[in-house]
Amino acid sequence: MILDRMVANKHREVEELVTPRTGLSDAVRKKGLSVIGEIKRASPSKGIINGRVDPRAQLRLYEEGGADAVSILTDRVFFGGSGEDFRLLRGNTSLPLLRKDFILAEIQVYESLFLGADALLLIAAVLGKARLKALLKLTRTLGLEAIVEVHTEEELESVLDLEPTLLGINNRNLDDFSVDLRTTERLLNRLTPLAGAHRPLVISESGVTSEADAAWLAGLGVDAVLVGEALMRSENPAASLRAFKRAGRGRAA
Repeated sequence: MILDRMVANKHREVEELVTPRTGLSDAVRKKGLSVIGEIKRASPSKGIINGRVDPRAQLRLYEEGGADAVSILTDRVFFGGSGEDFRLLRGNTSLPLLRKDFILAEIQVYESLFLGADALLLIAAVLGKARLKALLKLTRTLGLEAIVEVHTEEELESVLDLEPTLLGINNRNLDDFSVDLRTTERLLNRLTPLAGAHRPLVISESGVTSEADAAWLAGLGVDAVLVGEALMRSENPAASLRAFKRAGRGRAA
């Protein structure tokens, strides 16, 4: 029957909608230090960073510089972003795209899927264990990836049994917004006993401003760095991104 064929075809289309996306983890897993370039106009701690940026032009510069993925802020009030930015950029690149926002509810996970995100950010500090577990499960069910973000040893210990594929270590203290790259070092030491498939891919976030920072983090063994402000303020983002990648070529195994 025609209806049966129509329904069978629709089942296939639905399966395609939730086919697991592995673009971000594949990008982070590459040899050497991966760099995720971030597009954000402002931040609560620094105010306006680059209020006149053309997101499409910035994306092209990140691609030119060899970015492995791109993070896009969609929070409007504090970061100057929007879902419209995400939709615009999704249609202009094949790079993995991370939706960076404060994801608190299931509807935002669905929204991320329809914006075209490959991955989204889930922040342990704002969710709590039960909410984090539920949102991570939904994210995976929809075929998306998640960066599970922690910034303290306690948060790290609380999320390890969720077996995150991608672990973000935020070097920013979320209480006073100070930044200390040694946060990554401390938390990496807690991961040392884990090996192989049990060790998540580690992304160091916040405070990466120089080639020296990238080289030091690569030496610790992080898989990727997420760089926002330094690239948004750079007069030549493509050259800056290439410099970060060169600095990370000696990443520890």
